Amino acid sequence: MIKIKYFASLSESLGLKSEDFVYNNDINTAEDIIQQMTARGEAWTNAFSGENKILVAVNQEMCDRDASVSDGDEVAFFPPVTGG
Repeated sequence: MIKIKYFASLSESLGLKSEDFVYNNDINTAEDIIQQMTARGEAWTNAFSGENKILVAVNQEMCDRDASVSDGDEVAFFPPVTGG
């Protein structure tokens, strides 16, 4: 099982703060998770589209979408944050 967390506007648009994602042999990277999630429908496709610069963290470490993931990992997705 992979623990997925969604933050800020991403969480709001998807209506989820977190979920348990079933790990399988087809999942090797954070991008693989994104590809499976976008198959869920339009809201998911829009949330993770190339226009939206979604940031990724695996086990609380910022990474690229091609970062490796394993069973038991925590993967967090969130939009870029700006401050003032």
